[in-house]
Amino acid sequence: MNIDALTSAPNPIPLHAVLALIAIVMGGLQLALPKGTLVHRSVGYLWVSTMFVVAVSSFFINEFRWVGPFGPIHLLSLVVLWSLWRGWVHAREQNIKAHRGYMVALYWQSLILAGAFTLLPERVMYDVVFA
Repeated sequence: MNIDALTSAPNPIPLHAVLALIAIVMGGLQLALPKGTLVHRSVGYLWVSTMFVVAVSSFFINEFRWVGPFGPIHLLSLVVLWSLWRGWVHAREQNIKAHRGYMVALYWQSLILAGAFTLLPERVMYDVVFA
C-alpha cells in the first residue's frame, strides 16, 4: 500500500477518495443497521452530505475528458446528485420503498461498482493499493 500516491495526488483527488472510502463504510453500516431509528437518520444525513461532496468534487477531477473538461464519470456524478435528492425526498414523503431503492442503488452502483474502476492501472487508487 502506497499512501504517498494519494497524498501527492492533485486536489481534490485526496479529499474525494477519502470521503468516498468513508461513504463506503457509512453506507455499509446503513445497510446493516435497523432502519427508521435516530441512528439511521443521523448516519443517513452524514452519508448524504458525504456523497454530495464526493459527487461535487468529481467535477474538479478531469483525468478522462470527453467534452471540454468533462468525462464519463461526470455523468455518474449528475446521477448521484439527482438520486441523493430523490432518495431524500422519498424519505421525507414516507415513501420508504422508493427511498430504499434509491439509496441502495446509490451505494452499490456509485460507490462499489464505480469505485472498482478506480483500481484500474494508471489511476491514483491503483497506485495506492498495488504499488
